[in-house]
Amino acid sequence: MLKCRTVWRTLAPLARTSSTVCRQNARRAGLNNGRLPACVPAAHMSTAPAGGGRENQLYVLLVGATCVGGAIYAYRTVKGDSQRYQDRIDEISSRPLKTFTEEPATPTQSEPPAAPSPAEPSPPAPDAEILAPIETADLPSGHIQGYLVTLVTTILPEPSPPSEPTPAELTEPVADSESPAAESAAAAKPAEPQLEAVTESGDASPASHKVSSHTPYLLIGGGTASFAAARSIRARDPGARVLIVTDELVPPYMRPPLSKELWFSDDPSVTETLRFKQWNGKERSIYFQPPSFYINAEELGSAENGGVAVLTGKKVVHMDVRGNKIKLDDDTEISYDKCLIATGGVPRNLQVIERAGEEVMKRTTLFRKVEDFKSLDKVSRNVKSITIIGGGFLGSELACALGRRSTESDLEVIQMYPEKGNMGKVLPEYLSNWTTEKVKKEGVKIISEALVKSVVSKDDKLEIQLKDGRLVKTDHIVAAVGLEPNVDLAKSAGLEVDSDFGGFRVNAELQARSNIWVAGDAACFYDIRLGRRRVEHHDHAVVSGRLAGENMTGANKPYWHQSMFWSDLGPDVGYEAIGIVDSSLPTVGVFAKATAKDTPKAATEESGTGIRSESETEHTASSPVASSAPSPTGVQHKDEYGKGVIFYLRDKVVVGIILWNVFNRMPIARKIIKDGEEHADLNEVAKLFNIHDD
Repeated sequence: MLKCRTVWRTLAPLARTSSTVCRQNARRAGLNNGRLPACVPAAHMSTAPAGGGRENQLYVLLVGATCVGGAIYAYRTVKGDSQRYQDRIDEISSRPLKTFTEEPATPTQSEPPAAPSPAEPSPPAPDAEILAPIETADLPSGHIQGYLVTLVTTILPEPSPPSEPTPAELTEPVADSESPAAESAAAAKPAEPQLEAVTESGDASPASHKVSSHTPYLLIGGGTASFAAARSIRARDPGARVLIVTDELVPPYMRPPLSKELWFSDDPSVTETLRFKQWNGKERSIYFQPPSFYINAEELGSAENGGVAVLTGKKVVHMDVRGNKIKLDDDTEISYDKCLIATGGVPRNLQVIERAGEEVMKRTTLFRKVEDFKSLDKVSRNVKSITIIGGGFLGSELACALGRRSTESDLEVIQMYPEKGNMGKVLPEYLSNWTTEKVKKEGVKIISEALVKSVVSKDDKLEIQLKDGRLVKTDHIVAAVGLEPNVDLAKSAGLEVDSDFGGFRVNAELQARSNIWVAGDAACFYDIRLGRRRVEHHDHAVVSGRLAGENMTGANKPYWHQSMFWSDLGPDVGYEAIGIVDSSLPTVGVFAKATAKDTPKAATEESGTGIRSESETEHTASSPVASSAPSPTGVQHKDEYGKGVIFYLRDKVVVGIILWNVFNRMPIARKIIKDGEEHADLNEVAKLFNIHDD
């Protein structure tokens, strides 16, 4: 300030002299033009001290106030730009671009201080101050120019362009630990939640490896639908980063073999390898892909080409739709750009069993997952009696599988259900009765029209009391009474659940919200031909998951597919179905005598796969050629149900078809339902399946 005052005292007389000379020049110009004003003060060289004269003071005050105002404006502009730059750097720093496990080196006392990060404002020079705006009226006129010089010196010099932040700085800015400002900033900034990486076996990896708290594609659930979606996303977006979160301890796998082929394996270690031989003799694993297909979850954020990671043993307990994030059961949060809900379902149980107490529940299996297969396999080798409650797909498949094992050991297998015959809710009565006899031949004791009244544990046995007075004693119970869609996230996410069919209601593109999709068992979708439905089968999980993955990458495709399902009662009897197959509907069956080629075993030998799903090898039926062989009229009886076609009608229109021991004809059945036409003679329609050629 003293230097500025000295400079002012030196320059002030020169400024006043310049002003006086200007007035003299103006007077001479007036004389030359003959327009001299009436009263012009005489020009003279002023010798007054600095700051003297009212006119000079007003002149200096006016110029100084203008400069101060401009300087304050410049200061506020630069400060605002600096704040916006700081906010932008903070935003970039919060992005999960790349995570480095190496910690930045901490400078020692002997090392020079580190250069300030571009995200932090540069510290002021020792002889400069960050000045707040002040009122110019509080300063003498001689001090205004000194303040102006100081302010301009502090603010106006153009700062050097900041260097581009390094990836390490974007991920974890390094602050000077001795700076109070850095300490306060670090205290104010919340710690970014990190997840423990989970290895392929489901165990947590060392704490040094962390999983990014953000993923572009988040798939909730580790079943078929999630894997199909992940594969579809990667096909359309090769660099996509996909994270699958599942509460199971294994990567995605196919569920059908758990109640089918695995039980017929000759390998004593099948529960460990989970590999099985298909009906055609070829061996495969239940897992869709080997562990090498997936990348470690902690490497997902830094993977150059993206990939699919599986976070096992974690359950999503809360979903924030507005914030685009989820919370796991360990209170960890993960944000996402797009999310798929493929939570599947949970097995239902009988209320009488749930109320029976802990001992009964311990000896009851709700069959759904790999752990359930392992547990039931162990139980079947250590008890003498197992009772399966349920006559649907799962119950009948398990009954045949365990019945086949009972012929090799002293195991009693009982199947009870409220219907008159096996799969009584699906098959027409005559075919249900035929199937029941087939199951009995597998070594299963059938108890039909059985309604459970109570279950108690007594004398190391479970006593099942039926409502008609019958009493069944057994060592273990398998409850196969249906599936309940898992909609636990509906409440926290504010998603709509269908009151009739259950599951999340979605639109034609399988969307529940703008960036949330639902697929698999948990999706309640609208079928353009059959109305709103919810399907619990493998093929639907594959197709809906694949379509959801495509739409998550911008395809915007509607769901037109008519999914199929299949069931095998051992290697000799199997069927495929599509549409609405309900025994309460009118049916028309056309049958023919079966040959050695008309079995699930022969079908898989021809196709090379035991997972008969149209989603894997999609075909289109166009103008099929009908068989020229004559077809019998009406429904055959007794043992003549070797192979055939069953049509389910609603308002004289075919809405469902079962192909009984007829394989690789599903595209034809799909086209018949899609056309939605009335048929005067379904025997002629049955010729399209060529069941009379052999």
